[in-house]
Amino acid sequence: MGPDPKDIAAAASALRDGKLVAFATETVYGLGANACDGQAVARIYEAKGRPSFNPLIVHLPSAEEAIRLGRFNSDALKLADSFWPGPLTIVVERADDCPVSELASAGLSSLAIRVPGRESARELLRLAGCPVAAPSANISGQISPTTAQHVMAGLGDRIWGVVDGGRCEVGLESTIVSCLGDTPVILRPGGVSREVIEEALGRPVLLQTGSTNDPISPGQLASHYAPNAAVRLNAKEARPGEAYLAFGKREPEADIIRNLSPSKDLREAAANLFAMLHTLDMLGADSIAVAPIPDEGLGVAINDRLARAAAPRD
Repeated sequence: MGPDPKDIAAAASALRDGKLVAFATETVYGLGANACDGQAVARIYEAKGRPSFNPLIVHLPSAEEAIRLGRFNSDALKLADSFWPGPLTIVVERADDCPVSELASAGLSSLAIRVPGRESARELLRLAGCPVAAPSANISGQISPTTAQHVMAGLGDRIWGVVDGGRCEVGLESTIVSCLGDTPVILRPGGVSREVIEEALGRPVLLQTGSTNDPISPGQLASHYAPNAAVRLNAKEARPGEAYLAFGKREPEADIIRNLSPSKDLREAAANLFAMLHTLDMLGADSIAVAPIPDEGLGVAINDRLARAAAPRD
């Protein structure tokens, strides 16, 4: 069952008034603000403790409305037609009359745009009547939220409220594709795999690897999506005192174990990733050993998030 229509209407009114509202999409919970209101957008950065040079994704209820905000070349239009609504973000140049605050795009000439797959999210956007900037609804750099409880634990007293849509079914953020040049570039792997994107476009796309301190989209910073615990990757065994995040039937001995997917289903693993990292944090693990994950399909996005979770922190 989805959120109550009265809750959605109240949240839409709060967005129009410049307040911060968290809501469920199919990927993770987003922290929404009126993207055309610079002060409202600034509240997102303040609430999250997010660097102001890190741009935000702007959400619209339909492809028709989204396309008005930017300059969509033929590749961008194909992607929009193939994957919207859904877990894909497209980066294009801003239209000359784009009303979105420059703060939402961190002063860049480009804009990251998405039409979410969740019907309740699109209904909220329709009722709000404005583009909505919405990064993940968590403190910057920490684990992305896939339930309303995750949101309230991190941001409860900093926001107007959260529209509880239950658990997010994809569980990983959207794939971000830049259509700024002649060849599309995946800036962040996510809920749509590289292979599926290439099939839709009928040609290869590039995959940007590594991190940058000068991002043109979210999810490009080195340390991101991180639990409080240290994270050790590609671990076939757990060291003494470590929690273990398994993948597959084999579960080595550990004080605390969670399994992303006993059947090695990458879709199931993606949906469970952030929720299980939250659980291991709440159970007090100081270190989390993570089983090897195949670097194919959705495994590319899972490994991207795990690498950023394990990155050294300032």
